[in-house]
Amino acid sequence: MKFVQYLNQILKEELSGFDNKVVTYGQNVHAGSCLSGLTRDISSIENVVPSNSQNSENMLVGKGFGMMLSGVSSVFFMKQLDFLLLGIDQIANTYNIIRQHDCEAAFTIFPVTVDSGYEGPQAILNNIESFSSIADVEAFSFTNNIDSSLIIKNYLLKPGFRILSSGQRLLQSDLLELDLVYKDPDLNFIQYTKGEDTSIVCFNHSLPYGLELSDAISSQGLSSSLFSINTHSNFQNKTLLKEIEMSKRVVLIDDSRGENNALNRLALNITRAISGVKIIDVVRKQSERLIKPYEDSMKIDYNSLTKSLFSDNQNK
Repeated sequence: MKFVQYLNQILKEELSGFDNKVVTYGQNVHAGSCLSGLTRDISSIENVVPSNSQNSENMLVGKGFGMMLSGVSSVFFMKQLDFLLLGIDQIANTYNIIRQHDCEAAFTIFPVTVDSGYEGPQAILNNIESFSSIADVEAFSFTNNIDSSLIIKNYLLKPGFRILSSGQRLLQSDLLELDLVYKDPDLNFIQYTKGEDTSIVCFNHSLPYGLELSDAISSQGLSSSLFSINTHSNFQNKTLLKEIEMSKRVVLIDDSRGENNALNRLALNITRAISGVKIIDVVRKQSERLIKPYEDSMKIDYNSLTKSLFSDNQNK
């Protein structure tokens, strides 16, 4: 099963189980490819009110806020995260007025982060953190069977406003089926493996890189604790810090473009809370933020990274 098929299945389950009417709208949401299958057959659900919309993101974001104020829940499916820039005034300013009201309806924006490569300069933005921080908006991303199911079921139609997103590259890939070790009560982060020798913490849509690193570490007879940070908002990370403190080693992986990211905040918290910890961060090189079509993937030498991570062991 492809990841997009799995998300489509979960979305239909949540929408069909909702007690009230839900407006679902966006470009090609209920026509053509249905966002490459993401929203296929959603319009056939009895309590769903479908609407194929024009290209006017500022108005469409305002429409969602207006419905939320009127007690009508809605989901705005957006085919590119970049397009949300056109609605930033509504998110950063209009929402400041709306958040003062006790709204019982939900408004969720569900953009696809374009990261499949060779998309051009109009699709260079892939960092949900930028939207979350500029307007203090709740936002989550997901990459696999565990986090997507938990986040969609808990947040898609929860009263209030938030942004939920997945990456285009993963949508067309086979579903990552992982096991759950631990979930933060608010789903800010999720743990997938438990190990003693190091921790791996993945941000944005970078979990597949973390899985490959975890396998490389295992091939050396060592073990790792693997986490994904799903929220793009500040959160209490005491549980995560305790896990990192056990091994005094951590690799932080972030595939987002931009300097405003949660990786830097967590790295600062780690150095403040844990003495003698070894931190290696894996981020995009400045040259990879090119404003032209390119492969859009991070090149990581996992063997060299593993050797560097455990070099202090080899020197003893």
